[in-house]
Amino acid sequence: MTTAASDSTTAATDSTAAVDGTAAVDGTAAVDGTAAVQRCGLIAIVGKPNVGKSTLLNALVGQKISITSRKAQTTRHRITGMHTVGNTQFVFVDTPGFQTRHNNALNRSLNKTVLGAVGEVDLILFVVEAGTFNQADAKVLEILGKGIPVVLVANKLDQVRERTELAPWLQGMQQRRGFAEFVPMSAKNSKDVERLLGICEPFLPLQAWWYAQDELTDRSEKFLAGETVREKLFRLTGDELPYTSAVMIDKFEEEPGRGKQKRLLKIAATIVVERDSHKAMVIGDKGERIKRIGTETRVELEKALDAKVFLELWVKVRSGWADDEARVRSFGYQ
Repeated sequence: MTTAASDSTTAATDSTAAVDGTAAVDGTAAVDGTAAVQRCGLIAIVGKPNVGKSTLLNALVGQKISITSRKAQTTRHRITGMHTVGNTQFVFVDTPGFQTRHNNALNRSLNKTVLGAVGEVDLILFVVEAGTFNQADAKVLEILGKGIPVVLVANKLDQVRERTELAPWLQGMQQRRGFAEFVPMSAKNSKDVERLLGICEPFLPLQAWWYAQDELTDRSEKFLAGETVREKLFRLTGDELPYTSAVMIDKFEEEPGRGKQKRLLKIAATIVVERDSHKAMVIGDKGERIKRIGTETRVELEKALDAKVFLELWVKVRSGWADDEARVRSFGYQ
C-alpha cells in the first residue's frame, strides 16, 4: 500500500504543476510535451452511522484503506483516499457517522471531525440507505451547508426488495433539498462505483493534482495497523463489546529485508476497554479470542503492507475514558 509522505506534495503557485521540467498553468500538466487538463478536488462522504460510507470509500479508491464492521462508529478519524484516473484525481474524505444518540466526549470529538470536513470540500456525497430516511439522516442533512453541491447516494440498493417504491421515495427526497444528483447504487457493484465517479468528476475544479498518481491514502502504516486491530476486535466480539473500545499502537518498528526476505514490522498494540468484564470478553476462553484477533490482523497486514509482521496484543481497562476529554485527546481523537 502506498501512503502519502510529508514531502510527497510539491507546492505550486496558481495551480501550476511542472512535470519533466515543463511548466503548466491553470490545472494543465505537461507530460512528455503534451498538454493535458487536470482536475482535482475534495469529496466528503457523510451520513449517519452504518450506511456504508467506509465500504463506499474503499470501493471508490479501489483498495481497502478504511475499516468496516456492523458496529456503529467504526470509523473514528477523517480518512483521505485518493483515486487517480485519466486526467482526474478524486480526493475522498471518509468521515465518522454523525452521532445523535450519545453525547459523550468521544462522540463530540467525532461530530466535530464531520463538521470540519463538510465545510472545506468541493462536493459532498450524502449517503443514506436506499428507500429509507429517518431522524438521524435528517440531522446529518441539517449540517450540510448550502454553498456546496450535494449528491444523494442511495446505497445498499441490492437490499431493496421492491424497486418500484424508489421513485416516490426519490421525489420525497428532492423536496428535502435540491440535490445536485441522485445515485441509487450498491457500493459492492463495480459498475455503480464507476458511474458515481463519472458523476463526481465535473464538480471538481481544474487544477493540478495534489498527490502522486500511485498514492492511495494520506494515512501512515502505523495508523492502518491500529485500525486493522480495531476492525478485527469489533468483528469478533459482535454486539457484546461496546463501541467505545479503542486501540493504541505502543510500538511500530521496521527492519529492512535482506535478499529475498521481506521487511519485518514489529508492532505492539493495546486494546483499551472500560470494564473488567469487557477485558475478559476480549481475551476469551483460554485466550482464544485475542489470539484470533491477532492472527487475523497479522494476516491482513502482511498482505496489505507487503511485509512480515510480528504482532503483540495487550488489553487494559480504562474506566470512563470515552467521556473524559483529556483521555479522548490522548488517544488521538481531536
